[in-house]
Amino acid sequence: MPSIQDPATEHQKRWERLCRDPSLIDLPYKVETNRQGQLILTPLSVSRSRRMSEIMRALDEHAPDGSAPPLYALATPDGVKVPDVVWYSPERGRRMRATGDPSTLVPEICVEVLSESNTEAEMQAKRRLYREVGAEEVWGVGEEGGIRFFRDDELEQSDIVHAAHFCTKSGP
Repeated sequence: MPSIQDPATEHQKRWERLCRDPSLIDLPYKVETNRQGQLILTPLSVSRSRRMSEIMRALDEHAPDGSAPPLYALATPDGVKVPDVVWYSPERGRRMRATGDPSTLVPEICVEVLSESNTEAEMQAKRRLYREVGAEEVWGVGEEGGIRFFRDDELEQSDIVHAAHFCTKSGP
């Protein structure tokens, strides 16, 4: 479980400054940064928020020993990324908190809830990034609610959370 080093630490410092910027406090967007530190804004729709909530509830029910917060900022070499939902064990959570805010250590599971504006290339890049920086699994939740699970390759179901609810494979 690698902790990310130098570029992520620089992104972490920039993110701390952005969080103190009063003009950015109440934006109605998911906010991330790219490798150059530029802001990336993604509108949040009601349907996307609903799917995030469903994933969080299901993780709380089927993986009760961990935490499943939404919109969790992670400092990576490619900027600060904010998976829609993450899941981490208590031990990983302690280690993540010790790296600062945003964390330079990623959770075991990073979930992206897809919208029609997401491209397959964008999702492949995020999956690759999350895996490279230590995520054990990356999930993609389609617009109709189907879930795809990934490690290095696509899985039929999650290896971490074993439940019928998480065996659906459909969507992008």
